[in-house]
Amino acid sequence: MNDVQPVRLYLSAEHACGYLAGRIARSAFVDPQWRLNPPRYERLLELGFRRSGGHVYRPHCRDCACCIPARIPVAQFHPNRAQRRCLKINTDLDLTLEHTLGDEHYALYRKYLLGRHADGGMDPDDRHAFHGFLECPWAPVRYWCFRKNGRLLSVAVVDHLPRALSAVYTFFDPAAASRSLGTLAVLHQIQHAREEGLSHVYLGYWVPESRKMAYKQRFQPLEILGSGGWSLDRQ
Repeated sequence: MNDVQPVRLYLSAEHACGYLAGRIARSAFVDPQWRLNPPRYERLLELGFRRSGGHVYRPHCRDCACCIPARIPVAQFHPNRAQRRCLKINTDLDLTLEHTLGDEHYALYRKYLLGRHADGGMDPDDRHAFHGFLECPWAPVRYWCFRKNGRLLSVAVVDHLPRALSAVYTFFDPAAASRSLGTLAVLHQIQHAREEGLSHVYLGYWVPESRKMAYKQRFQPLEILGSGGWSLDRQ
């Protein structure tokens, strides 16, 4: 814990918020010269930080605190009816945990951005940005790939840490949206974490005012980070 306290932080420039229209956002980034490793990053996760590629940040907006760190305590989790249905309708999919991203994954990522986030500020034709965003030189990353009859339908990017899993990003075939593949990925991560004796699955930031983030509150119990530390979200 003590080696995290003296870390230098840098503020980004202000930019348009990716979650809430009309809001201005900025982030505090961990000094890129500071040596990161899985235990250090896990401690930073506990403090509300997150990674993008190899860079670690947390929101530091002037007049907004809508981005709330959220995590699932896996030992207490019980799927609701919709989540059980999600598991049932996807029993025909095969799951593999892979170590590298290749052409197949990038083609699906392009399809996902063009179909779901065409105006989201991410360039589907920037292969360098694809790898820079999802890969990480200091963290053990696994790519959870769901396939049907060999065809890739979804990829969940997951950091495997000493005491937890951290869900980084999920992309999927827009034609398979009815399968709720993002929910499916988190359900499998919870199961895996429980089997491995891990304590939590980190979901990143929950933004109550954002419809895109509403799915996170459906995983109960859900812990959120406030000024007094981590506590259960009271619906």
